[in-house]
Amino acid sequence: MSRPVAGVRNKTIIVTLPGSPKGAKENLLSIVKQLPHACKQAAGEDSRAAHAGGVKALEKEANINDSTPSMHHQHQHAHAHHHAHHEHGGHSILKAHANSKNRPMSNDPKAGPARRYRKSPYPMRSVEEALSMVLENTRRGKPVRVPVNGDLVGHVLAEDVRADEPVPAFRASIVDGYAIIIGKDTPGSEGTFPVASVSHAAPGDIPSLQTGQIARITTGAPLPRNATSVVMVENTDSVETENGQEEKEVEILTNEIKVGENVREIGSDVKAGETILRTGEEMTATGGELGLLASVGKKEVSVYQKPVVGVLSTGDEIVDHDRPGSLRLGEVRDTNRPTIMAAVRGWGFEVLDLGIAKDKQSSLEQTLRDAMRKVSIVITTGGVSMGELDLLKPTIERSLGGTIHFGRVALKPGKPTTFATIPFKTNTGEQETRLIFSLPGNPASAIVTSHLFVLPSLQKACGISPVGLPKVLVTVDQDVVLDPQRVEYHRVTVIAGRDGALHAASTGGQRSSRVGSLKSANGLLCLPARKGLIEKGEKVEALLMGRLIGF
Repeated sequence: MSRPVAGVRNKTIIVTLPGSPKGAKENLLSIVKQLPHACKQAAGEDSRAAHAGGVKALEKEANINDSTPSMHHQHQHAHAHHHAHHEHGGHSILKAHANSKNRPMSNDPKAGPARRYRKSPYPMRSVEEALSMVLENTRRGKPVRVPVNGDLVGHVLAEDVRADEPVPAFRASIVDGYAIIIGKDTPGSEGTFPVASVSHAAPGDIPSLQTGQIARITTGAPLPRNATSVVMVENTDSVETENGQEEKEVEILTNEIKVGENVREIGSDVKAGETILRTGEEMTATGGELGLLASVGKKEVSVYQKPVVGVLSTGDEIVDHDRPGSLRLGEVRDTNRPTIMAAVRGWGFEVLDLGIAKDKQSSLEQTLRDAMRKVSIVITTGGVSMGELDLLKPTIERSLGGTIHFGRVALKPGKPTTFATIPFKTNTGEQETRLIFSLPGNPASAIVTSHLFVLPSLQKACGISPVGLPKVLVTVDQDVVLDPQRVEYHRVTVIAGRDGALHAASTGGQRSSRVGSLKSANGLLCLPARKGLIEKGEKVEALLMGRLIGF
């Protein structure tokens, strides 16, 4: 199934063999006996003299007989460096070997459509098997230092965070009212007291409070020195004012005030040196984690670096969705690229638009090579089925030296979903691995499989755990027919009902090419592979893709 390549540079013969041990051995055996003759020719031996005895004499000298794999028929017009691309003379015709113990290999586009596979050489994987392969090949990002600001949302901490200072950093009032001194040597809180000072929630010095005095204070303001408690303004009454505006004396109407009442002590929220956030915690958009970091004065923290994602559409028929004018026969507007890019951004990751690649292997190869210098994960759509112009798998394996971990998944929609890794050397010489998610071209298939396989990979890469969409139990509001062979992810709208249960309503026709099935869909109904149907009112597991709708 493999096609070795050979050539001559100066006086050196260069032979490249397939990567699999079986393929390398078979191809080497087919040329090894001709190599001495080829080396002499490359070194400058007189060709006319070497061939004077004819091909039979050369075969006898090389110990080649009719049963030995040979390419002798080509010696007369080209030497060893051209032999490999013929299918006769000892070489078998390219064909699928579905039961081969070696990893299956994609179609060779150079062999032409007549020799392409009629059945996929890739074993059918379950969703669980495929996801396991994705996660096994996803590496967590390296720790990086980032500033504490709004851009921190969606990142995961790579180290514990300790408070460098207490919160609050001073004794503060919890309410608006009056600071007072309560103790064994002081009378009760009930009575009339002079207002000695005012403490607002602002920086500055505050005079010490003496026994028998009170200080007007606002919520969050620091207590004057010696003050023990704060009386709520609701428990007081103004007795005497100065010029009718400023309070001079205030009557406290209760004698039940305790020491420490309505006071936030230093460090009562967060103590200095306390661990406030731990490794693996995610910075959410609710703001709690960010607010906690800000409260202790953290300027930066260590997080796992997020991968940058590139999105590429493929196909001669694909045109930009916003291209002016009417479509020509056979043209299709690109819905996958803007849709998937929006999803990736919504998940909190940077995404680059890689455009549209045409159905030409050299162009596709160069597009992917350029992309891998900019991003660490590439999402492609289209070009992964069995057509003669489905070039992604051959390009990944044969041109880029990648490994296809799975090329088919037993799910509906999304059967041709493909996942691959490609070794890559950065501009600084570091050896890295790029992940390639080659999704089907049909819009529903592309979106469903991106949520099932791409999202968990991105989450693992940036440290989020557990990965994947949240799973809930829903009640189906209509009968749903099952597929007997493949699990199905049926697009639904999930609503929280007044009965306290979650209800799922189908978005309509589920054909993989039907973009409309994605409109208003916030969930995927997880349907088992079996005959029959799920009846209205039954409970089924569902994956939540978007915001839950309330009643």
